[in-house]
Amino acid sequence: MTTDRARAEHTQQQAAGIEVRPAAGHIGAEIRGADLAGDLDDAQVAAIRAAVLRWKVVFFRDQRLDHAGHVAFARRFGEPVVLRRRGKASPRDVPEIETTADRLELGGRFGMEHDEWLRRRRHTLLRGWHCDHGARVDPPAATILRAETVPPYGGDTTWSNLAAAYAGLSAPVRAFVDGLRAEHRLGVGYQPRPGDDAYVRHLLDHQIATVHPLVRVHPETGERVLFVNGYYVEQIAGLSRPESRAVLDMLLEQATRPEYTVRIRWEPGSVAFWDNRATIHLAPSDTAHLDHPRIMHRVMLAGEVPAGVDGTPSQPVTGSEPGRW
Repeated sequence: MTTDRARAEHTQQQAAGIEVRPAAGHIGAEIRGADLAGDLDDAQVAAIRAAVLRWKVVFFRDQRLDHAGHVAFARRFGEPVVLRRRGKASPRDVPEIETTADRLELGGRFGMEHDEWLRRRRHTLLRGWHCDHGARVDPPAATILRAETVPPYGGDTTWSNLAAAYAGLSAPVRAFVDGLRAEHRLGVGYQPRPGDDAYVRHLLDHQIATVHPLVRVHPETGERVLFVNGYYVEQIAGLSRPESRAVLDMLLEQATRPEYTVRIRWEPGSVAFWDNRATIHLAPSDTAHLDHPRIMHRVMLAGEVPAGVDGTPSQPVTGSEPGRW
């Protein structure tokens, strides 16, 4: 970061009465001095927005948000998404909130224990890395996740900075991937059970797929972002299957290099606010065997259709259209 930029950010933070403390070299910062349940003024909102854009994910500790306060805070930064389908754990009277304990129910809906369902979805080290709803034509712009109950150990979340990952590629590779596009499809990589698999039938009945640019231009910062993840990306258009697999493996390994990541230790009252356009994250897989609940609530903010380096927007294949959830 340039001295002038750092000085300007510090001045903005001082004016807003908050402190932004970076957590890692490329991504992540903790914000102190902000009461998210209070009436944040415009200067505080602007400083938080700037920190999210700069550090890609920011953390707040010891917050006392309820569902209404969570949604009210989110509205200061965009329009919350209302999902058509949520699980039984999500609050019925607050449609913007999705409770992630619902995810523990998903395997059971399809005849599997949660750990088996998770194992079939994340059978390689890179499969679990994702952005939220990346198969949509307009993935959410941001996610705000609040911890209600967490295990005494385990359950950490990790994020990676996709703008830094792109910048870290060599110039010839950047020039090569700038013009490529890839299909993002729900359920890619899932390993079916032998015989009839109810989850496969569910995926076929509710399929979502979009052709996105492999490098998207961030609509606010102008940064070029390596738009890859392990959970949704199916195939690079115009490349053979072996070529596509080799290139995607290389790019995913680049995107998840440790120097581009940050990891949070959750506590009750912790809040993470991340830019879903410039990050991928890895949800924990080390708590299924623990006899401790992990209850998290999230609000997602509506996003725009991504555009590539040449300005060409993403194209829906099936299952989604801009602005309709």
